[in-house]
Amino acid sequence: MKPVSDEEKEAYREGANALKGGHRRQFMARVVNAMGHGGQRWAHRELGWDRITIRKGQRELAAGVPPKPNPGGPGRPRTEVALPRLLEDLKGLADAQSQTDPTFRTTRLYTRLSARAARQALIDHFDYTDAELPTEEVIRRRLNELGYHLRAVRKSQPKKSSQKQTRSSSN
Repeated sequence: MKPVSDEEKEAYREGANALKGGHRRQFMARVVNAMGHGGQRWAHRELGWDRITIRKGQRELAAGVPPKPNPGGPGRPRTEVALPRLLEDLKGLADAQSQTDPTFRTTRLYTRLSARAARQALIDHFDYTDAELPTEEVIRRRLNELGYHLRAVRKSQPKKSSQKQTRSSSN
């Protein structure tokens, strides 16, 4: 294996960090293959590259697999993509049912509206169907994201008087 300067090591690291997915794996594999025997172990020790990732890149290069672009991430799209007015409608419902913290210690908004009631109100007052609306759990999360905390709203209560005897009451 040929000696590698610190500048070259830094260039390899920056090159790998600039790439994603299959492009990154194949870049790493090309660097290791150019190093020759022991290149994989050297890249792991000196560059901090994962040996499993390097091996996968080497297999892809040997098979001639072109690097694929990132498909866009895991999971399904958010509900707001299919129902763009949902958040506005939820905000309108929650505003009518909410109040600030009764102790005025925080700026939180508490609402009497439960997720189940919010879902039913969307069906009743806005033209949503049961099939197109998300579950109660999703509605609860969206209300939390909007800043509404689903708790029973309690009025602030005065402190109870102490049960200790005072001098005036014992005489």
